[in-house]
Amino acid sequence: MSIINTSVKRPVSVWMFMLAVILFGMVGFSRLAVKLLPDLSYPTITIRTQYEGAAPVEVEQLVSKPIEEAAGIVKGLRKISSISRSGMSDVVLEFEWGTDMDMASLEVREKLDTIELPLDVKKPLLLRFNPNLDPIVRLALSLPDADDQSLKQMRTFAEEELKRQLESLSGVAAVRLSGGLEQEVHIQLNQEKLTQLNLNADKIRERIAAENINLSAGKVVQGEKEYLVRTLNQFNSLDELGQIIVYRDNQTLVRLFEVADIIDAHKERNDITRIGSAESIELAIYKEGDANTVAVARKVTAKLDALKKLNEKAELKVIYDQSEFIESAVSEVTSAALIGSLLSMLVIYLFLRDIVPTLIISISIPFSVIATFNMMYFADISLNIMSLGGIALAVGLLVDNAIVVLENIDRCRKLGMNKLDAAVTGTKEVAGAIFASTMTTLAVFVPLVFVDGVAGALFSDQALTVTFALLASLLVALTTIPMLASREGFKALPHLVQKREKPVLDTKFAKVKHYGATVCSFPFVLLFSYLPSLLLTLVLMLSRAFSWLAGLVMRPISAAFNWFYKLLESVYHKLLRQALKFSWLTMAIALTLTVGTMSLVPKLGMELIPPMNQGEFYVEVLLPPGTEVRETDRVLQKLALSIKDREDVKHAYSQAGSGGLMTSDTSRGGENWGRLQVVLADHQAFDAVTRVLRSTAMRIPELEAKIRHPELFSFKTPLEIEVIGYDLAQLKQTADNLISALSDSDRFADLNTSLRDGQPELSIRFDHARLAALGMDAPTVANRIAQRIGGTVASQYTVRDRKIDILVRSELEERDQISDIDSMIINPNSNQPIPLSAVADVSLNLGPSAINRISQQRVAIVSANLAYGDLNDAVLEARSIIDQQNLPSSIQVRFGGQNEEMEHSFQSLQIALILAVFLVYLVMASQFESLVHPLLILIAVPMAVGGSIFGLFITQTHLSVVVFIGLIMLAGIVVNNAIVLVDRINQLRQQGIEKLSAIEEAAKSRLRPIVMTTMTTALGLAPMALGLGDGSEVRAPMAITVIFGLSLATLLTLVVIPALYALFDRKAFDAPAKVAQEGESA
Repeated sequence: MSIINTSVKRPVSVWMFMLAVILFGMVGFSRLAVKLLPDLSYPTITIRTQYEGAAPVEVEQLVSKPIEEAAGIVKGLRKISSISRSGMSDVVLEFEWGTDMDMASLEVREKLDTIELPLDVKKPLLLRFNPNLDPIVRLALSLPDADDQSLKQMRTFAEEELKRQLESLSGVAAVRLSGGLEQEVHIQLNQEKLTQLNLNADKIRERIAAENINLSAGKVVQGEKEYLVRTLNQFNSLDELGQIIVYRDNQTLVRLFEVADIIDAHKERNDITRIGSAESIELAIYKEGDANTVAVARKVTAKLDALKKLNEKAELKVIYDQSEFIESAVSEVTSAALIGSLLSMLVIYLFLRDIVPTLIISISIPFSVIATFNMMYFADISLNIMSLGGIALAVGLLVDNAIVVLENIDRCRKLGMNKLDAAVTGTKEVAGAIFASTMTTLAVFVPLVFVDGVAGALFSDQALTVTFALLASLLVALTTIPMLASREGFKALPHLVQKREKPVLDTKFAKVKHYGATVCSFPFVLLFSYLPSLLLTLVLMLSRAFSWLAGLVMRPISAAFNWFYKLLESVYHKLLRQALKFSWLTMAIALTLTVGTMSLVPKLGMELIPPMNQGEFYVEVLLPPGTEVRETDRVLQKLALSIKDREDVKHAYSQAGSGGLMTSDTSRGGENWGRLQVVLADHQAFDAVTRVLRSTAMRIPELEAKIRHPELFSFKTPLEIEVIGYDLAQLKQTADNLISALSDSDRFADLNTSLRDGQPELSIRFDHARLAALGMDAPTVANRIAQRIGGTVASQYTVRDRKIDILVRSELEERDQISDIDSMIINPNSNQPIPLSAVADVSLNLGPSAINRISQQRVAIVSANLAYGDLNDAVLEARSIIDQQNLPSSIQVRFGGQNEEMEHSFQSLQIALILAVFLVYLVMASQFESLVHPLLILIAVPMAVGGSIFGLFITQTHLSVVVFIGLIMLAGIVVNNAIVLVDRINQLRQQGIEKLSAIEEAAKSRLRPIVMTTMTTALGLAPMALGLGDGSEVRAPMAITVIFGLSLATLLTLVVIPALYALFDRKAFDAPAKVAQEGESA
């Protein structure tokens, strides 16, 4: 017995199956993660190593290079790069998709254990997330009119309370603080007094460290008790610290406070953060690499109320929450899918003019979508723009099979069959066609295995959701639709509650058995018999009531639509006769239209993924190396002041100095770097606000400003040019020349190079022979210089389990001028003082801020944003500019950034598109047992592509990965109408009807379902194509591609496919008698 027969004869079983699927689907939906897009960042591990005091060149040679050589042979590694900065090395390992990152981390750790690094290098730290991505949540802790003491207290509170509690939340990888003041005890030595007492900084530091200690002295046993002995000498206050004896002779005791100033101070500032004009503490919260952004952000915001109660005087608020944009974008897609569903149902109603068949067809939408949620859960697919976009795309397709089935059942009813026979026969007649059309749509997803990179990540979720939804809709079309169509009104209800003959109860035991069974079985009878009957009756009653109300409202619209459709039908019939009469002319017109639209491709432009307007952006500023953080803060405040009174700006907050940033980006570092984050009240005001900021920035001398968006995924700058060489001076000169040449074009904005001058440094080169003659050595003198200028942490002062550094160094007056360095006494306790200038050469130098390496080669990366135009045109112009440069033979240039990923993705997608069309042909050839008919149907594909290109052109939409995904899906969708048409022609010819008559009859009978399916698909995607709401930049191009491609292809299919069939079909069909005989024997 076939599934169609079973469904018609066992409606209760069908209902129970549907209820089970809906139940499990809702449970699966509640557990789906919410994301903006699928994971587009390659899995990464960052090896961060600190080498304090080392210059970038030393870090590169002694740390980065050995780590690269060791980690470069790890399995699954796709790309290795490194950034060597002053005191720090970051080696970034990018792995292929699907790599087991737990095993990769273990293997990397094993490789690191085999290398030898300098002794003063700290142990390498493995970061399981990309430090260049922005934090998912930023919190700001502020206090009105905060002074230095308040800023220290707030920073301490943030470190000791807020940071610890936030990092304990699951999914939070790290919390980094910036702004405020970090408490530190300063011991400022008076060198004149120390010299008089023959003391130096080393002795002071040793005395502080020796005094500030608690020791265990063992234990004492007295009787039956045991006592621990401890010496308690740690400082409990700054007064105790000042009382320690640093010098003694027979008559004199000198205490620390007599030779030094003891100050409860703070560490030197390297960052300043503000909300508006008020200083604050920023807490940047980073998520773990595989954690869900929305889930982690919700945990953080849920924790806020408890955190606020810890310090009610200070204000703790969220200033950036990445999850808000994600949830808004996902909500917009959901709304678009719901509106599309309603529009599809409206189209069906306008065609059928009856609410019952409309509801019968429309039931496939919610059932298929809910069933899809269930399968998404098991396939570990999140709710994101692409997966929900796949559902929105499928909404229009879900009813296609149901329309074809119900339309054919209605045709059989009109031929005089009863309801049951019409349901079974009508479904069986088109079962093969709808199965083939569904398989052709799904076949385009098979080449997914050949698509990798960003395109593969984007395509995967959408492909699977469409596949799940269409398989569910096919099941509905073959089971639920014929079951419901075989019932009409209340006439079909009695069979659900069939009356049975009363059993003969001739014995007492029989009576007990009968009534006992009746009582025990009552819950099951109620659940599986009466309840479904009641539900079906209720549904039918409500549908009839709704149908009556809808008829009153929709009657005028329905009448107008019916008149328009009859006009369309009349015009089409006349047009079809002329097309069949002049087949070659029809072909020529279709070919001309297709080729004409294809010629628009060069005018479209190309990009990797459309940029998304998130309603906020930031301005990164860079001042000359050596600029103090307070000057950077002043510049940022000037920029913030220029947009302070604008109504389209919600608020702005700034950070001067890199401070607590975790990024390894060379352009974000030092006190001369800063960022102004701007949150817009009106998302459309981006261009206007950025114009004001750029104009203000241009009036500030020596300022470089760059507009950037929060990084939701690790996409690089649109244009990146990698200049490869070894000599750093030559690399820098080439990169600077290239920036100068590119700046002459107004297409490129925010030009930047990774190889720039670093912090100005005073280089001290010792005369070792002179030092030896004086009985001194370089390490000793170097340590004395470091202690006097930078100071040395002698010990730590404990307050409530919190450790505060005690820094010993010279007074500020002895180290605030370059001349003080030259005249510094290097033998303070000697009878003949010797200045540093006598044994060393002190010079002012500029070294590189950082050294980049990619694939174990030194590179200078020149990056730029695009002021206008598309990425492909920008790359072509940049290539032309580079060709005009006289580059040295030792310098090579290659393009990276988004262009590299775009070329790779487009190449993969082109192969996937060709394979998709080929697989569609294979499925159709198997269905029709013909090599010619599938070729005729495939003519719809280039016509659809032409329609898509025309739609992209008139909407000014660039070619992107999203558009290519739409084209691949279109290849499977657009042939469905042609399959239904050709299948019906073949059925009529098998019945003995002549070819041209069969073509005309099939075209007339299939016009309505073809127009219905096209309109439901197009209108189902219309809300997405309008480009409204957050994230619309990504979802609109695919909708435009499908709508325009399907619409033009349908118009041409209804005319061109019949003409092609008439011209090229040569297949002979069996006589009707023979066909009937074979059918009976089967």
